[in-house]
Order: sequence, then C-alpha cells, then structure tokens
Amino acid sequence: MEADTLTDVQDRLREEAATERPAAETPEIGIIMGSDSDLDVMMGSETGRPGAYDALTDLGFAEQTADESPDARFTFETYVVSAHRTPKLMYTYAETAADRGLDVIIAGAGGKSADLPNMTASIAYPLPVIGVPVQEKSLPSVIGMPQGAPIVAVDAGKSFNAALSAVQILAREHEQLRDQLQAYHDGLQESVATTSQDVHSMGTEAFKSRRDE
Repeated sequence: MEADTLTDVQDRLREEAATERPAAETPEIGIIMGSDSDLDVMMGSETGRPGAYDALTDLGFAEQTADESPDARFTFETYVVSAHRTPKLMYTYAETAADRGLDVIIAGAGGKSADLPNMTASIAYPLPVIGVPVQEKSLPSVIGMPQGAPIVAVDAGKSFNAALSAVQILAREHEQLRDQLQAYHDGLQESVATTSQDVHSMGTEAFKSRRDE
C-alpha cells in the first residue's frame, strides 16, 4: 500500500468516526484480514468451506463499501489490514471502530505471527473482537492473549462460525436477527433429519451412490 493511499484510508476512517450518523446507516460488523490471500477463508470459496461473507449474506446482511450504502438494515464492511506491514492502519481501524458505529469485529490472520486479531482486540477494547486463525499454525498466536486482555476465537479456517457468533451478539438487541438465526438453525436440523431418514430408507450403499452422483 502506497503512502498516499494509506493516508487516504486512515483519513476516511477518522472522518467517519467524527461524523454523526444514525445506527441504521453504519455497518454493524467489520471484517478485517491481514492479507488478500486470506480472502478465500474469510469470504468463502466455491471449492472450500463457506466463510464469514457467506454467513452474513445468508442472514440478510449486505456489504457496505466506499461507493455503495445498501438499503439493507444490517450491513458489514471489509478491509485488508496488516498488523506487521501497516500497523498504523491497524491502530486507526481499531481505535475508530466504535465511533464509526461498529458493534463487533471479525479479524482473520494467517501464518505463525497472526497478530492482527489480538492486537485489534487490545486497541478496540471493550468492543468485542472475534479472531479467525486462517491456518492451523495461526491458532496459538490468535488465542494467546494474557489474562485481562480478552478475545473470542473460532477454530482454524472457520470464519463462517465467527460470523454466526457476531450475529448472536447483535441478536441480543435485534429480534429480526434472532429470527434469522433461529431459521438457520431450524434448517440445519431439518437437513440432518432428512439425511438420516434417507440413509435409513435407502440403505447405506444406495444413499452413498446417490450422494456421489
């Protein structure tokens, strides 16, 4: 990121923090990641497991960008913020998060020095931060916070669960989100029940053959 671009992003974050906006016009959830190489985990990919982006859009959230403010009541934003390459941006993002209207941050990072989630949690405190270790080797770094410096974290690569947890936090105050989460959970139960019935009715071999077609 060039110096001028870095300054522009920081200035925009500070400007948003200084501007009073109704809660309905600000994103409730912020998604940040240490590199765009983390995007498949944080967003989800067609060849891998679904990600935070998939979970939020499935629950009725829309992405708010610099050029577009969607009509959806609940929104999220996405940034690439490196704790090591752009520490000033990380600090600016975290310290302005609450004033910009965010209620919770989902922070993902990979590698052995996955410091973005825990550093963001320290700076943004008491705003809740949910850490996503992008790789298995990132897990100790993400969860290794000292006593008194809390962070919530999910298992490696499971940003989908991080998004569900973020919406659970918001659902305490928003009945619409509680209903969406309940509908999602009901759908999971129905899917398992249907699969169980099909396996038992068809037999294991026939079911597997149909599933693998």
